[in-house]
Amino acid sequence: MAKKQQNRINDQIRITPIRVIDQDGTQLGVISTADALKKAQDQGLDLVEVAPEAKPPVCRIMDFGKFKYDKSKRTSKNKAHQTKLKEIRVRPKTGEHDINFKVKKAVGFLKHNDKVQVTVLFRGREMAHIEEGRKVMEGIIKQLSEFGKVENRPSQQSRKMICTISPLKTS
Repeated sequence: MAKKQQNRINDQIRITPIRVIDQDGTQLGVISTADALKKAQDQGLDLVEVAPEAKPPVCRIMDFGKFKYDKSKRTSKNKAHQTKLKEIRVRPKTGEHDINFKVKKAVGFLKHNDKVQVTVLFRGREMAHIEEGRKVMEGIIKQLSEFGKVENRPSQQSRKMICTISPLKTS
């Protein structure tokens, strides 16, 4: 596993001489590490190695704490929520309490900006009473209506009735 490359700061920089850049971005030239460290300390800042591969290595006078904070902000901004499709499955004869429990889970998914697929499964003789499954589906859609909107209306696909509900846009 590759180790993450860390910036060397202040006394960790052992190579001399080094090319130094001021906090304004102006080059101070190639000077000894001790002189560069003294200049950084006089300004109340840190000496940070930014290009260790260069000949001579390039160091910059800056506030290292602020630099790390800005870097972490940039990386965390790139991490956006990926919408996932979550599923709840019920049967036409599923009890009221069990349905309410699954609806509560679906509400949690919708609040987390995930889509919810509601599936009513039919087995054996239940296929003769599809209207019972439709009643269950409509009840679930009604309970979830304040948290999400129906993306795909309930449709029968062989032994399943499927409906997709997407979260409401909260701005």
